[in-house]
Amino acid sequence: MVTFLVDAEEHGEGAQITVRASDGVTGIYAIAGTEQQHYADFYAQLARDFGTKRPHFADATSYQPSIGPWRPLLIENLSPQILCGYGDPAVLKTDEGYFLVATSNDAPDVFPILHSDDLEHWQHRGFVFPEGQAPAWTATGRQVADFWAPEMAKVGAEYWLPFTARQSSGVLAIGLAKSRYPEGPWVDIGRPLLTGTTGGVIDAHIFIDIDGERYLFWKDDSNGLWPRPLASLLREHPELVEQLFESEEDRRTAAFAASIVGWANGRRPMERFFLMQPLIAAVLNNWPRVKQAIADCGLAPAILEAMTTPIWGQRLAADGLSFIGEPALVLTNDLGWEGHLVEGPFVTRQKGRYWLFYAGNDFASPAYGIGVAVAGGPLGPYVKQSEPLLRSTNEWTAPGHPSVAPGLDDEAQLFFHAFRPGTGGYNAFRAVLTVPLRFTESQVTVD
Repeated sequence: MVTFLVDAEEHGEGAQITVRASDGVTGIYAIAGTEQQHYADFYAQLARDFGTKRPHFADATSYQPSIGPWRPLLIENLSPQILCGYGDPAVLKTDEGYFLVATSNDAPDVFPILHSDDLEHWQHRGFVFPEGQAPAWTATGRQVADFWAPEMAKVGAEYWLPFTARQSSGVLAIGLAKSRYPEGPWVDIGRPLLTGTTGGVIDAHIFIDIDGERYLFWKDDSNGLWPRPLASLLREHPELVEQLFESEEDRRTAAFAASIVGWANGRRPMERFFLMQPLIAAVLNNWPRVKQAIADCGLAPAILEAMTTPIWGQRLAADGLSFIGEPALVLTNDLGWEGHLVEGPFVTRQKGRYWLFYAGNDFASPAYGIGVAVAGGPLGPYVKQSEPLLRSTNEWTAPGHPSVAPGLDDEAQLFFHAFRPGTGGYNAFRAVLTVPLRFTESQVTVD
C-alpha cells in the first residue's frame, strides 16, 4: 500500500505542499489561496500525479434528465454586494408579496433580502445585517465569518428570523432576529438562541402549527467531527486503510488525508473541511464498509457516533427566547443516498399531515439531494420516502436546503438551491429554483 509524507509551508496567501510517496514519486504544489477552489485545483493536480480522487466537478459526469418543471428563479447576483448567490433559500409569502433570504457565508453584508410580486421578477431590498451591523456575538470578516441558512417566519405581528453564525469561539450556533417588517430593520436578541454541542448547531427552521404552537427544528453539525479524527486514526493505524476502502484510488486518498491531517488541524474551520473533502468522498464511496470496519476495530466509537447526524425539534416559548419541554429526535441519516448527514429541515402541514423536507449527503457533491418524510404530528414520528424527491440532473446539480411556500395559485411550491454542472463548493454561486408539489395523505410528488 502506498503511503505519503507531506511537508506543508505557508507561502504568501496560500501554501507550498511537497508530497513524497513510498513508491518514489514526488510532487511540489503551490496552493494559491485559502478558498475551496484553490484546494480543488491542488487536489486535481494531486490526482493526476498520485492517483487520488479528483474533485467531483472536475469529472464530466452525466446525471438524470430533469424530472418535472425545474424553474430557475435567480441565476445571477442582483447586487455586487451579494458574493455567492442564494444558497439555502427560504421563501415566505406575505400580503406584500414574496420575500427571500439566503446564506451569505463570509460576505461583509449578511443575508440578502429579495422581493418579488410574481416569482419571476426579483428586486434586491438590502440585507438583514448590513456591513458592520452583525450581532456582537458573531465572528465577522472574510475567511472568518460563516453566516448560513436564514429563514423568515411571520409570528403574530412580528417577523422572526432564525439563522446560523459562527461564534467568536469558532463554534456554530443558532441566532434569532426580529422585526416588524420583512425588510427590517432586524434586531438580534443579543445572544445565541441555541449553542448545542462541540460540533455546533445549524439550519434552524421555525414551524407554527394551526393551534399557534411554535417549534424550532435544527441539525447537530456532528458530521464535521469525524473526518479529521478518522484521518488521524488512519495515520496511527495505516493497516485500517485497506480494511475501510476497496479501490486503490480511495485507499490512496485516505492515505494522503492521514499524512496531511496534522497540517489541516491548524487551519481555519472551513479550510479543514476543504482539505478533508476528498477523504469524505472516499468514505461515502465505501459507506457501509467503512462504518462496519470502524465498528469491528473498536478503536473509535466517537467517530462512528459522529457519522450519524440528527435533526431535532422542540417547542418554543411564546416569545421565542426559550424552549418548552425536551428536544425530540425527528430524523437521522439512515438511508443509503443520505450518506453521512441530513440537514436543512423544513416542515409544512398539508392534507392534515406534517411533511418534513430536508437535504442529504455532502452539499458540494452531486450526490446531494432533497428528501421528504411524513408524520401525524410536528415532532413525529416521521416516515421517510425511500428515494430522494429531487436529485442532480444534467442541468442542475446538488439540489438542496428546501423551503415550501404557496405559489401564485396558492398551491404548495418547493424552493431550493442548486449548482450549475461543473461547479460547486463553498462560495460558489448557487441558483434558486422552484417546482410545484402535489400531496396525497401518504406521498408527495413533483408535479
